[in-house]
Amino acid sequence: MAVGEAQEPVSAGVAAGGPEPGAGEPAGAAGEGPGIDPAAASGALTAHAAAVVARHYPIAPGYSVNVRSGPGTNHGVVRILPVGATVPINCQVNGTTESGPYGTSRIWDNIANGQFVSDAFVHTGSDGFIAPRCD
Repeated sequence: MAVGEAQEPVSAGVAAGGPEPGAGEPAGAAGEGPGIDPAAASGALTAHAAAVVARHYPIAPGYSVNVRSGPGTNHGVVRILPVGATVPINCQVNGTTESGPYGTSRIWDNIANGQFVSDAFVHTGSDGFIAPRCD
């Protein structure tokens, strides 16, 4: 397969907006700024975190890549990523050693629940871990 020049990671867009600062917050005492309800603030942070879209990284140009049920070639193939795919990396873990267009690596990227791809086929811009370790 022909291998072209690696592409830069693609960031998925995040919708901007939301209420204006202070909107919907209870008013403080006279002369004080708006009061902050800790429970409401916590809920807002949780909603914001859920809305954030994970960064996606491109699979090496010209390659379709096996997605496995665990971090190694000893795990079954659950699907195949098509040429031109991008993947989120939720966490990373050491597994079997694989060689690909981005070198030789023992790092496997978790892209979804029970789905792993060898980091040797993902353009992360690093030879090391770039995401938290999987538990």
